[in-house]
Amino acid sequence: MPPETDRTRDSIPPSSNPTMTDAPRHDSPLAKTVAAFCQQNDTTAQQQRDGFASSATWAAVAKTGTGLWLDTGDVDAAQALWTRDMVALTTNNTLLNKEVQKGIYDELVPGAAAMLREAQADIGTDQLVQEIAFILNAVHGLKLVRTFDADVSVELHTAISHDAEASYQYGKRFHSICPDRFIVKVPLTPAGLLAARRLHDDGVRLNFTLGFSARQNWLIARVAQPTWCNVFMGRINSFLADSGIGDGKNAGEKATLASQRQLRRLRDETGLDVRQIGASIRSGEQIRDLLGLDVFTMPTAAAKGFLDLGLATGDIQDRTADDPAVDLGDAAADADGLNCFWETTQEFGKAVDAVAALDAKTATAADVTAALAANGAGDLFPDLTADEATRVASEGKIPVHGSWIDRVRAGTASWDGMLSLAALASFTQDQNALDDRIRGLV
Repeated sequence: MPPETDRTRDSIPPSSNPTMTDAPRHDSPLAKTVAAFCQQNDTTAQQQRDGFASSATWAAVAKTGTGLWLDTGDVDAAQALWTRDMVALTTNNTLLNKEVQKGIYDELVPGAAAMLREAQADIGTDQLVQEIAFILNAVHGLKLVRTFDADVSVELHTAISHDAEASYQYGKRFHSICPDRFIVKVPLTPAGLLAARRLHDDGVRLNFTLGFSARQNWLIARVAQPTWCNVFMGRINSFLADSGIGDGKNAGEKATLASQRQLRRLRDETGLDVRQIGASIRSGEQIRDLLGLDVFTMPTAAAKGFLDLGLATGDIQDRTADDPAVDLGDAAADADGLNCFWETTQEFGKAVDAVAALDAKTATAADVTAALAANGAGDLFPDLTADEATRVASEGKIPVHGSWIDRVRAGTASWDGMLSLAALASFTQDQNALDDRIRGLV
């Protein structure tokens, strides 16, 4: 194995993913000035939920126990579908970048830069850009809150994904701007687990993101204790389809249902109340097949696709007991690590217990990975060389099967872990594009 200094853990190359260890404290003068700026620069009129029409179809879905969220930052697209039966919108680095690239905040950026330079004369360029990106996220989140009278998930900058202290401080800052409606999204990294637990302990609602399996969400629920966690089901199916494994259908759905059942068992046994989000939904059929899931976060095309199915309200019933069949073709599910998406074992439970025993205020990301490795779960956060990390980023949202199968078979990587890394790398590329637009305006 190469020396540790030549490796970077669960990350894209460090040169394209700087950490901000000097993140301003949430109660610092700069943080308070930025919060006031965000609130002053959202002039959206506050709408009321009662002013929106209801939908018999969406009301019937809500009666199955499913919370209805739209997965978009596009106000116009959301307005075409929004009803009072819906409760939240989700944004992320990709969706925010799409809105920012429209130029709708180009006039805000120079004013934000001037405010920041006045508040902190020695502010560096990288911190300036990241602060402005935070401002755009918060201002757009406030716009969605007020336009739809909804909760809104806002996501941390990808540059702090591996910095527990910075993630904690920025999570607290999002919360202070809109404590009743903002939900802070924290990505699945060892540092993210620790930061999220501290945020939870401070009463911050969390949407823990980039999950792909029941076992990942078991770990997340025990350690971070967020309000919600995710399975990106569409990306699991795309991974299998792109890899020529079976027909590429139902694996994401199976993983999502397995995760929800694990969370419900945990709720019954310990009282921890963590809810399952079905994310990366690709079609109306997926919504139909998972009726009764705790939460759907639906891209507008998938939500419209569900309406186009024309289901009678009487046919909209809880289907979470209907585990779908998954065709993996000739793949050896155990040897090739494909059961990781839905399988939970007693052995993995020991790894969860070991990480949960850490003190989130004093533990480090290395402590998290060491506890997992010591209990047979070292594959969850693969230890990548710089070249491997570059390959993850170059492969896009979906890891290439042939690039990683030997490591998976050797037990030094896992498909759920690799999909989490690929998702973070993909979000980082979109975050970089957003940051580049900011740099061009300041």
